[in-house]
Amino acid sequence: MKVILKVDVKGQGKAGEVKNVADAYAKNDLFKKNLAVEATPGNLKAFAAKERRAEEAAEEELNEAKQLKKKLEKETIAVTTKAGEGGRVFGSVTSKQIADALKSMGYKIDKRKIELEHPIKALGFTKVPVKLHHDVVATLNVHVQEA
Repeated sequence: MKVILKVDVKGQGKAGEVKNVADAYAKNDLFKKNLAVEATPGNLKAFAAKERRAEEAAEEELNEAKQLKKKLEKETIAVTTKAGEGGRVFGSVTSKQIADALKSMGYKIDKRKIELEHPIKALGFTKVPVKLHHDVVATLNVHVQEA
């Protein structure tokens, strides 16, 4: 019997693959556990449409990330903190502070997407990479100012 796997099944294949399996295995195991559906023409069409929608959504997400990158790279994010002599910051400027500054500007970016190698410990301008999508990385201009 031909089945379309809904999820990865160990020993059978990956989600979305059409496999030929024994009738008893399909009826007693795969169908009961909701791991697969029978590969009828209607189910094949529905699965193809679902994949197409998923691809379109992924493409839309990539385009949105590219547009956000263009907007962010034009902005300068100002972060204020206490500083001592010679422009040394007391403590450091972290990704959370940058995310909060972005939030106050109207951007919703998770602090985990801000890729600081080391916390910022000096006043001035710093370039900070932000991973918006697995294919899109924006570079923020962060201006650390004394409070």
